[in-house]
This record gives sequence, C-alpha cells and structure tokens, in this order.
Amino acid sequence: MLLIVGTMRLPPDKLDQARPAMAEMIARSRAEDGCILYAYAGDVLDAGLIHIKELWRDEAALRRHFASDHIRAWRAAWPALGIGARDLVAYEVGEARAV
Repeated sequence: MLLIVGTMRLPPDKLDQARPAMAEMIARSRAEDGCILYAYAGDVLDAGLIHIKELWRDEAALRRHFASDHIRAWRAAWPALGIGARDLVAYEVGEARAV
C-alpha cells in the first residue's frame, strides 16, 4: 500500500470557491479502483493550509489516479483558486494495526 501525506496552500479568501472543486476531486478519487482513503482537511490554526491524506492499494492504482480526467480538471483549476505550494510525500506501508 502507498500512504500519501502532505499539504497544499491556497488563499483563505478562496476557500469557499475551492470547496466544490475539492469535494468533486475527493468523491471521484474515492470511487477509483484501488483508492482506500482520500481526504482533505483544513488546518485549525492556519487558514488556507489543507492537509492531504491518501491511501492507495498499489503503485498501479496511484498511476491510474494521476492519469484520470478528474485530476487533470482539478489541476487545471489551481491557478484560478490560487493553489500554490504543495508538499506531498508517498510512503510504502504494510498492514494496518490499531494503536
């Protein structure tokens, strides 16, 4: 499995405009074969900072995700939404266990 965690930043005054596009991206990504988890969350203390968490079954599922129409549409929306800095890291992970 691949765990992707990180952040993206957009101007706080663009959050309301960005929410429908983010919701579409999340819903379509969650429907993809191989997507186990896909979530965005706003930072409580830093408006405009969005935390990203994804879990994919394997590298092939992630590659299909990157080639999808909805990710192309999402990325095309970034300039209008002011989405700039992104910092994402992928980790290979084993089986999950409760802690």
